[in-house]
Amino acid sequence: MPKSKSPSIDHELIKELTKLLDETGLTEIEIEQDGQRVRVARNGAPMAVAVPPAAAPAAPIPVTEIASAPLDPTKHPGVVISPMVGTAYAAPEPGAKPFIEIGSRVKAGDTLLIVEAMKTMNQIPAPRGGTVIQVLFEDGQPVEFGEPLVIIE
Repeated sequence: MPKSKSPSIDHELIKELTKLLDETGLTEIEIEQDGQRVRVARNGAPMAVAVPPAAAPAAPIPVTEIASAPLDPTKHPGVVISPMVGTAYAAPEPGAKPFIEIGSRVKAGDTLLIVEAMKTMNQIPAPRGGTVIQVLFEDGQPVEFGEPLVIIE
C-alpha cells in the first residue's frame, strides 16, 4: 500500500515554535499560516502535527436568544478568535487610532487588530461584515491561540 504524501512542513517554524514553548512555559501552541495549521505540543517530548483547517462556524443564533441570555463570547457565532499565541494590538502603531471600536461597522476582510508573534505583525481580518459589539482584549495584551478577541454581529 503506497504512503500518501504529507503536506510540506516548515521545520524552521517548528523549531521556532518549540523555542517559544520553552521561553513561555506553555505546553502547546498552534498557528495557521497560508491555510496550513501547525500544532506543537509538549507532553514529555515535543511533538508537531499538521492539522487540517477548521470547519466554518455554525449558523447565527437568532437575536431574541442573544438578548435573553448572557453573552458567552466563546459560543457567539460572530466571535473572532486569535489564530496564534502573541501580543494583541488595537492600532497599527503606538498612539495611532485603533482599527475598531465598539459600534464600528466592518466589512469582511477589514483589519480588526494585529497579533505580534515571533516578531511578525499579523493582521487579523474580519471573517464577515457587521457591527463590532464587543472588544475582548486590551492593547498590548498577551493572547492565546483560540482566545476570543472581538465579537461582530
